[in-house]
Amino acid sequence: MAETWTIGVDVGGTFTDLCAIESASGRIALNKVSSTPANPAEAIIAGLDALAEKAGFDLRDVRAIGHGTTVATNALIQRTGAKVAMVTTRNFRDLVEIGRQIRPKMYDLKADFPPPLAPRHLRFEVTERVGADGAVVEPLDMASVDAVIEDLRAEKVEAVAIAFLFAYLNPSHEQAVKARIMEALPDVAVSASSDVMPEFREYERSSTTLLNAYLQPAFAEYMRTLEREVAARSPVSSLGVNQSSGGLMSVETAREFPIRTAMSGPAAGANGAIHTAMQSGIGNVITFDVGGTSADVALIRDRTIGLAFDRDVAEFPVRMPMVDINTVGAGGGSLAWFDRDGLMKVGPASAGARPGPACYGRGGDQATVTDANVVLGRLSTSGLLGGDMSLDVEASFRVVGKVAERLGVAVETAARGILDVMAANMVRAIRAISVERGHDPRDFALMPFGGAGPLHAEACARALGIRQILVPLLPGILCAEGLLVAGRSESLVRSQRIALTEAAGTILSRLADEMRAEAETWFEAEAIPEAERSTKLVADMRYTSQNYELQIPVGGNSVTDLDALKQAFFEAHAQAYGFFNPEDPVEIMALRMTPQGARPQIGSPPQSATASRDPQPKATRPVWFTGPRALDTPVYDRAELAAGAELTGPAVIDQFDSTLLLFPGDHARVDEALNILITRGETDL
Repeated sequence: MAETWTIGVDVGGTFTDLCAIESASGRIALNKVSSTPANPAEAIIAGLDALAEKAGFDLRDVRAIGHGTTVATNALIQRTGAKVAMVTTRNFRDLVEIGRQIRPKMYDLKADFPPPLAPRHLRFEVTERVGADGAVVEPLDMASVDAVIEDLRAEKVEAVAIAFLFAYLNPSHEQAVKARIMEALPDVAVSASSDVMPEFREYERSSTTLLNAYLQPAFAEYMRTLEREVAARSPVSSLGVNQSSGGLMSVETAREFPIRTAMSGPAAGANGAIHTAMQSGIGNVITFDVGGTSADVALIRDRTIGLAFDRDVAEFPVRMPMVDINTVGAGGGSLAWFDRDGLMKVGPASAGARPGPACYGRGGDQATVTDANVVLGRLSTSGLLGGDMSLDVEASFRVVGKVAERLGVAVETAARGILDVMAANMVRAIRAISVERGHDPRDFALMPFGGAGPLHAEACARALGIRQILVPLLPGILCAEGLLVAGRSESLVRSQRIALTEAAGTILSRLADEMRAEAETWFEAEAIPEAERSTKLVADMRYTSQNYELQIPVGGNSVTDLDALKQAFFEAHAQAYGFFNPEDPVEIMALRMTPQGARPQIGSPPQSATASRDPQPKATRPVWFTGPRALDTPVYDRAELAAGAELTGPAVIDQFDSTLLLFPGDHARVDEALNILITRGETDL
C-alpha cells in the first residue's frame, strides 16, 4: 500500500469543498457537497467517502489531509460556545467589558459592543499582582484561588479563561492558577493568556483568551470526532488544521487554541492564490473569493500576503496573526431586499446552505445573486456541479420577478440591478485593501475564485480599471487546493518594551535565542526533516510616541545589527505614512518568530486527453451582458481547453466547480499551468 494521495477539505457556509491530488501522476479529483452547519464533520466524512468512490482510490492510500474550518467563527457569530467564566487580577474583572474608547459604529450613538461572553457574575478575581517590569508586586494568594474554584464548581461552568495583568512578562501566577483549576475541575477547559496570546495590550489579550476558552469544549469535541472518523478510514494519514496565519497545525494544537482558526478558510484561499500566481508568473494580484455567503478580498504583493494582528471576529477584538483579508457580506446566496428608504440592497443577509437560493429547490422564496445569474442566462440550466445539482429556473424568474415588479422594470433589468449592487459592495471591499492603503489596483491582476467569483470578476475589474483577470484552474475549489500547498507552521512571540539603544542588542539576542530553542522543540515534535526547516523573525517597531507598530523583517534572523533594523523601520514608516524622522526615538514592542516546514510542491495536473487548442463550443444560449438585449453566446467546457487555447468574448466557460463569463471584447488565453489569463476589452454590449 502506497500513501500517494493528499486531500484538502475546506468547509464553507454553503458548500464543503474537497480537492485531492496524486503525487505520482498529478491527477486531481474534486468533490463538492452541501455543508452541514449543525455538525460540519458529517459533510466532511460524506465528502471524503464520495470523493474516493468517484475518483477510484482507497482512503487508506491518503498520506495527508489539510482542513480549513469555519466552526470557530460560526460558533462566535451564533453564540453557541460554552458557558465560560473568567479569572483575573483583583479589581480588574471589568476590564474586558470597559474595553477601549472607540465606537463600533461612528455615526450610531446607540450602537454598543456585544457584552463579554463571560457575564459579570462569571468574572472572578484573585489576589495577585505582577508589575510592568515583570516583577511580582503582590504574591499569588492560593486561598483566593481555591475560593474562586468553589464558585466555578457551583456555577457549573464548562470553560475558564485566565488573564492576569502583565502575565506576558511573568506567566508564573497564571500557570499556577491554571494547574490548580485543572486539578480541581478536570472536566473544565482552561485557557491562560500567557499560552494563548503572550503580548501586551491587556484588553485584547483578555478578549482573545476569553474567546479561546469559549470555543474550546465544542471545538475539542469536533476535532475528536473528525480525528476518529478520519483515522478509521485513513489510518496512516496526518491531519492538519489550517491556521488564520496560513500554515497547518496539529489537531492537538487546534483543540487547545481554537481561536487560531478564526480565519482558517480565507487563509487557505490565500495559499492557493499565491500558488496559482507563481504558476502563471504573476507577482501582484488582488484576490477575490466569492462563496455562498460572503466575499473575501486580499492584496498579494510580490507573491506575499501581509498579516494583520488586530481584527474583530464576530464583533469581538482578537489579537492573533491572521492573513490580511477584508470580508464583505456579498456571496451567491446574498438576498436582495428593500430598506425603509425604498432602495434595493443586496446582502449581508444570506440564504445560506438551507434553504439556499430559490433555484436550488429547497424552499428559498427570496431573490438571491445566484437567482439573478440564472435569470440572465449566465448559469447553465442543466445545473451546477457538472449537472449533479439541478437548478429550478422558473423559481429564479419567480423570485426575481417580485423584485422587478416592485421596481417597475423588466425581470432581466432587475437581475442586472441585483448584480450591480453586489459588484458595488465588492468593489468597496477591494478599494479598502488597495486604494485606501496607497496601492493602485491597476498595477495588479484580479484573481477571482470561489464558486461565484469568476461570474463577477468583469464587473469589479471594470469599476477598478483593472485590465487583467487571472482565473485559476479550479476556482471553486481553490481554498481546498490551497490546503494542499500549506506547510506546517507555528507562531512564537516575546513581548517586551525595548528602547532601540545600544543596550537593546543583548536583550533582543536573549529573546531570539529563547524562541529558537522553542522552535527546535516544535520542529522535533512535528517530525519536520532538517532540510525542510526554516524560521522567519520579525520585530514589532514604532516611534516611542506611537500607538501601533510596524512589522519589520529581521534580515538573516540577526537582531544584533541595530542600525540595519532602524533603517528598515524608517523605510517601512515612509512607505506606510509618507515620512520618517531619524531623530525620534524608536522602540521594539515584540519579537515574532515563525518556524515552518517546507510547503508541499504540486505541479499542474495533466490536461484532458480530449483538450484542444482550438476548442469547439458544446452549446449556445442567450446570455445578458451589459447591453439592451441578450447575445447568443457559445458555451465551452473548461476541460476541453488545452494550454495555448485562446477565446474571444462573448463566451461562457463551464466547469465542475464554477462558471466563467467572458464579456464581449475580452480575450482569454490558457497558459501552461492551465490557468486562464483574461485581457479585458473595452466593448460595452
